[in-house]
Amino acid sequence: MSRILLFNKPYGVVCQFSRDGMHPTLADYISLPDFYAAGRLDTDSEGLLILTDDGGLQHRITDPKHKLAKTYWVQVEGEPDEAALDRLRNGIDLKDFVTLPAEVQRMEAPPDLWPRTPPIRERKAIPASWLQLTIREGKNRQVRRMTAAVGLPTLRLIRYRIGEWALEGLMPGAWREEVIPSRK
Repeated sequence: MSRILLFNKPYGVVCQFSRDGMHPTLADYISLPDFYAAGRLDTDSEGLLILTDDGGLQHRITDPKHKLAKTYWVQVEGEPDEAALDRLRNGIDLKDFVTLPAEVQRMEAPPDLWPRTPPIRERKAIPASWLQLTIREGKNRQVRRMTAAVGLPTLRLIRYRIGEWALEGLMPGAWREEVIPSRK
């Protein structure tokens, strides 16, 4: 059996256990030995981070050939039109690679969403909108780069789901443990 931790990484936390002297790290929230992050989230992103004590499971979660879907709630600056959404749905050329097509739709602000500290910047003349965006890859700052490429800079990025695991019921800094049956 493998164990996983589903952790709601707060804004500003670095996805490592070793201290960097500038930011809080996973060690400030999780004191269980032998757990390692299966993937990363940028310091300025929030949401679901999976940790596991099983190296094989960690590899399956992060290996691009398994193309595990990752769903993000993305607050963007501006109002997305169908042309921008279609570009995201068809893949975006980010110069160093072309993204796979994304699943994307407009959404209302997530219910019961916790406040972010510090709060996002707000401009009176430019509205903010929410998107639900699902990708099956995860290159460095990919979602932010994708939304910027279609004229919708990301203001807030929350990873809500990875494969079958979701953030449901976890406040920032909280985690829950699940046991995964061994694969044969």
